[in-house]
Amino acid sequence: MNKLTSKTERTKAFIIESTAEIFNKKGYAGTSLSDLTAATGLTKGSIYGNFENKEEVALAVFDYNYSRVSKRVLDLMDKAETFHDKLMVYAKVYKNISRAPLNHGGCPIVNTAIEADDTNNLLKDRAAKALLKWEKNLTRLIEQGINAGEFKADINIRQTALSIIALIEGGVMISRTTNDPSSMEAVVSTVEMLIDQIKK
Repeated sequence: MNKLTSKTERTKAFIIESTAEIFNKKGYAGTSLSDLTAATGLTKGSIYGNFENKEEVALAVFDYNYSRVSKRVLDLMDKAETFHDKLMVYAKVYKNISRAPLNHGGCPIVNTAIEADDTNNLLKDRAAKALLKWEKNLTRLIEQGINAGEFKADINIRQTALSIIALIEGGVMISRTTNDPSSMEAVVSTVEMLIDQIKK
């Protein structure tokens, strides 16, 4: 039983990893079954023997792509010594996404949010939860920075957190749409300025 479960999990992981770039670039609607079979070398039966449908694959792929970005953020945060530097990690990571995409196709949150806004509630919900988690993480970092005496006590915490997210995701979208990484660099400079401005 354990061997069977292990083999099933390995096959699922293979399908997710093999199709991650395709879903992130083409989106849910733009990714066809033939794309999945071509990327994995598996038959339709093999893919749907492990996932109920294409939507289930897309949800698993979103989680995978999002976790890769999150891991990069957390790894760099562990090395940052101040709350200011921890906030700056987001600017650094997403700046690099626009240059050499971590997920081969840009930020999975903005890609999924734009496509699934009115077409796929499950994917939209995944993207929404990721954004809310991001807001919560930023809010916590800013609050900790205030308590540590690094940041000004009178700043609007939620407004600052949401502004950082909006700038970064907007920058990713502009950079990807226009194929101009310098757009993201300009936006990241604004994010860095905003973070610098809340310092005490």
